[in-house]
Formats: sequence, structure tokens, C-alpha cells
Amino acid sequence: MLKIGPIELKNQVVLAPMAGVCNPAFRLIAKEFGAGLVCAEMVADRGIISQNEKSLQMLYVDEREKPLSLQIFGGSKETLVEAAKYVDQYTNADIIDINMGCPVPKITKCDAGARWLLDPDKIYEMVSAVVENVDKPVTVKMRKGWDDDHIYAVRNAQAVESAGAQAVALHGRTRVQMYEGTADWEIIKEVKQAVNIPVIGNGDVLTPEDAKRMLDTTGVDGVMIGRGALGNPWMLYRTVQYLETGVLAPDPDPKEKIDVCCLHLDRLIKLKGENIAVKEMRKHAAWYLKGIRGGNNVRKKVNVCEKADELKEILYGFVEKLTVEQAS
Repeated sequence: MLKIGPIELKNQVVLAPMAGVCNPAFRLIAKEFGAGLVCAEMVADRGIISQNEKSLQMLYVDEREKPLSLQIFGGSKETLVEAAKYVDQYTNADIIDINMGCPVPKITKCDAGARWLLDPDKIYEMVSAVVENVDKPVTVKMRKGWDDDHIYAVRNAQAVESAGAQAVALHGRTRVQMYEGTADWEIIKEVKQAVNIPVIGNGDVLTPEDAKRMLDTTGVDGVMIGRGALGNPWMLYRTVQYLETGVLAPDPDPKEKIDVCCLHLDRLIKLKGENIAVKEMRKHAAWYLKGIRGGNNVRKKVNVCEKADELKEILYGFVEKLTVEQAS
């Protein structure tokens, strides 16, 4: 069983902290579909310290989501420590995660995210400062390196461990690769062999079989699922089932997909109000529709939706039409 500090997870399946996606509406669905741990989208340390309203809203945790990891990012030791202390004292998150993987230029330009991958000493300094100042267990999410000439994953993970962090999640791509190309599982295996804290593997886990293969070939303690769960929380459920029983649960039918999509919409409305929720839901609806025959045409209609009722009408109308076509 995967254990991070004193936090015991019920399985090895972890939802990745995806920016712009992992708000409480989506995380709760992931939890209901069996994820052992859900991770919140990253929050800027400066936003927390300046009590920015949007940043503080991002720290909200529904009790039903627990165990949950809240992720922070920043470029200076002082601000990172202050933000971590706030999360430690004023949120009900179980774990504080530090982002060292975000490849986006506006983050790396501020000396944050993947920028740290170039300096194991800085990683040690930053992580140990956070660990010393909080009670909650600290973890780190990182990539294998900055580019092919600067791959310090093993040294970086050892620095994380020496600094007192309780687990490390490793994405097998460099910062330069962004989300392109193939994730390197070999480096994940090397990191697992080089440290004694739990290692969670991330990158190219798109099916339950991928998850099992990653566990078997790299020896990691857990698998982190990111893009594979977009519009597809069944991926989490099916992976948990497959790892526990060896049985592959069937894929959901279109009606099931639309039901969960609309539940997701309702929760997002409660969280952000109808106007923002419907706009945000357009991309999610496109992900839920992926792989359903005729989904492309519906996506075009979804993309101009302004109202929740209209969105639901389009989605359920599409499913009804599919059902009639299949019956005839």
C-alpha cells in the first residue's frame, strides 16, 4: 500500500495536479471513481501570501476529496515557505506538494516550476526550508530534466529525499519536451532505485494496462494519471479494478459519459457560477465526447453554448439520437 508520511492511501492510483482542470468539481469525481489520492492544481506562493481571492479559493478542499494534496509553486525560498505555512495552518489538505515540473515559460521565467531541475542544491535548500516550517508531509512533483543535456533526475530526487520530503512524483519527460514525444520510464526506474521514499511514476499512462506495465517495469510505488483521465474518470476506476483483480471493467456507454459530464457541470456551477462554469465546461465536454461516434459535430455546438440547460440539451439530444440509430 502507498503511504506518504503518515497518510495511507487506499490504492496506488493518483490523479495528477493539472492546471485549469483539477478544481474541486473534477477532483471529487476522480475520488468517487476510486483515485487513492487527488492533487489540486498549482497555486502561486505570492498569490497565497498577498491573500489574492482567486488563489485562496483554489485552496478550498471538500472533506469528501481527502486524502488530498495541495500544490504550490514559487521561485524564492521566503515566499515558498510563507505560502507553505499558510497551507499547513489554514487548509485541510493532507499533503503539501511543491511543483518542480511545470514547463510553461511564464512559470519558468520566474525561477519556478521546471527551472529548479537545473540545480539539485537549490532543490535541497528550498525543500528543506519548507519541511522545517510545516507539520504536513511535503512531496515534490518534478520532470526528468530541463533538456537532454541536463538530466539530473536521480540527483534531484536524492536532494528531495535528503531535504526531508516524504515522496517524489516523476514525469518522464524533459521541460523542453513539454507534453510531446514519449515519456522515459527508464529514468523513473533509476530514480526508484536511487531513493528510499515512495516514487510515483507519471507520463503516458493512458490505459489500465499502461499503469500495470509502469508498476511492473519501474518498481514505482504509485502511478499518476493526468491527461488519461480528462473526460474519462473511468480510467481511474478501471485502473484501480485492474490492478486489484486483473479484470478490465468495460468502457462506459455514451449515456454514462454524458451523465457524468452533466454532474461535473452542476458541480462546476456551484463552484464558479453558471457563466464561468459553462465556458470552462466546453473543453471538458469535448473530452467526454472523445471516442463517441459523431462527437465532432456536437463539439462545434458545445463550443458556442452560453447556458447550462442548453449544454445539457445538446448533449442528451445527441445521446438520444445515437440510441435510436443503434436500435434501428
